[in-house]
Amino acid sequence: MDIVFLRDLQIDTVIGIYDWERNIQQTVVLDIEMSADIAKAAATDQIEDTLDYKAVAKRMIQFVGGSQFMLVETLAERCSDIIREEFGVAWLRLSINKKGAISGATDVGVIIERGQRPA
Repeated sequence: MDIVFLRDLQIDTVIGIYDWERNIQQTVVLDIEMSADIAKAAATDQIEDTLDYKAVAKRMIQFVGGSQFMLVETLAERCSDIIREEFGVAWLRLSINKKGAISGATDVGVIIERGQRPA
């Protein structure tokens, strides 16, 4: 299995359970690892033959930036659904970091893994 990844994708969104959080935008940071077979792309040197990480990033920026979830867990599941369905990704690992959400901690969030890891 090959992996195409995005790291440190920072997106401003409305996220949180507290009243004050519903009125501001906060930055969440996405790290995404996605299964892909890059052999054809390596042979043809054509973007059409691979998982286009720029297209994935643009879609995540559009979706997350326009969302208003209470929980990072819900946001993670929705992002996973979009990536798997729209980009044909069989397996992914997604981390969503809500930096600074807890006083005294630099990073908090969730990591989910969805789908079957191809052999």
